[in-house]
Amino acid sequence: MTRRGLLKKIALPAFSLPFSSLGNLVPSRLLPAQTVQPTSTQSPSGLSSGDDALLEEIEKANFRYFWEQTNPDTGLVRDRCNVRKPDKNDSGSIAATGFGLTALCIGDKRGYISHAEARGRALNTLRFLWKKMPNHRGFFFHFANINTGERLWDSEVSSVDTAILLCGILTCREHFGYLEIEQLASEIYNRVDWNWLSEDTPILPHGWRPETGFLQYRWDDYSELMMMYLLGLGSPTHPLPDSAWDAWKRSQFEYDGIRLSARSLRSSSTSIRRPGLIFAASATSMRIIFRIP
Repeated sequence: MTRRGLLKKIALPAFSLPFSSLGNLVPSRLLPAQTVQPTSTQSPSGLSSGDDALLEEIEKANFRYFWEQTNPDTGLVRDRCNVRKPDKNDSGSIAATGFGLTALCIGDKRGYISHAEARGRALNTLRFLWKKMPNHRGFFFHFANINTGERLWDSEVSSVDTAILLCGILTCREHFGYLEIEQLASEIYNRVDWNWLSEDTPILPHGWRPETGFLQYRWDDYSELMMMYLLGLGSPTHPLPDSAWDAWKRSQFEYDGIRLSARSLRSSSTSIRRPGLIFAASATSMRIIFRIP
């Protein structure tokens, strides 16, 4: 089987998985660490043991990046690194840090690191983000020094990169079920002032700079913007207006013979917001994935 064929075989069943089951995929309490060890020629997923071994190798290598390229004291992750020699670059990004927080949950569950190591790294990260990391109205600068958290290169306060970080933070809150992590994650999320970001338009800007104000570019078409709007709509402290969900464009597009439409994501605002919940959307449905206390 070609790599393209393998990816299609994996992706299509996952894409058709009803989102109603996603809540069960985010544990509210710690599950025992597991390591994939194929014992038969074909796994329950329908993939061969060789395919499973390949995916395990890729997943573990990806995890190692986020574990090894992180300052363990601040939890901030390098934006990139040189794989051929030791990298002393201090430039990190908040998006990479968000992915790194999610990687901790995966590494814990799959036994790449111990539960104590994963929880300790998550705690260090959340403590730093809450107490020391520079922010503006809860939003973080796109690039930062991994040792100090200080802004780099006059980078912007980034709306979508803050959203990626928040996704990792909320994943840790659900995965570890540990009181301090839950409290810190909620404090960081509740601090974000989505009203400020949308004060003049329901279509959110890419970011803001202290020197020049809001960037001219807007998140106005179907893309990774969806997580940002959902997080904003679900905020218990500074929620976006309901009109924000219908403000961005839905387009049709095609990839490798598969025709997709974002138009089915259009929904009345009353189906988006519920007290204490955040909704996730697929091309065909919307289901709860995060619980907001």
